[in-house]
Amino acid sequence: MGDSTAYSATPDMYERLKLLKQYRHVAIVGLSADPYRPSHFVAIYLQAEGYDIIPINPRYAGKTILGKRVYASLKEARAAGEQIEIVDIFRKAADTPPFVAEAVEIGAKVLWLQLGVRNDETGRLAREAGLIFVQDRCVKMEHARFFGGLHTIGLNTGVILSRKL
Repeated sequence: MGDSTAYSATPDMYERLKLLKQYRHVAIVGLSADPYRPSHFVAIYLQAEGYDIIPINPRYAGKTILGKRVYASLKEARAAGEQIEIVDIFRKAADTPPFVAEAVEIGAKVLWLQLGVRNDETGRLAREAGLIFVQDRCVKMEHARFFGGLHTIGLNTGVILSRKL
């Protein structure tokens, strides 16, 4: 496969919708305890929508965020019995390649790089390892778009169309 675009493509809208319906256990790598950080807001949203979140951040390992124990690594979370299907990464793009092998090792299905995070090498490694790879997309925004939760303050209004019927 000499064409690098095959590795940089992200699953289309319908495939992403299917992922968010099928997989309910999301490890959030780089989850911050600061409620003003995007990772924290995404975690609150996913929990409110019924997802099981697994916080991964060595800085807070052993503590709790949003009522969930924080793990230093994906492997530590898996060893503690956590089920992880989607690995959602809030880290610098350059820091993402090592998460591919760890995601495969723990049995994850999807490696997802948050909005603003792009790394085609990570994508190549992930796909070669059999993972579904999404980059430069926000899990919360994608979910809200599909399930009627987009609103200026980020809360679910239940409205899918912007105009009255």
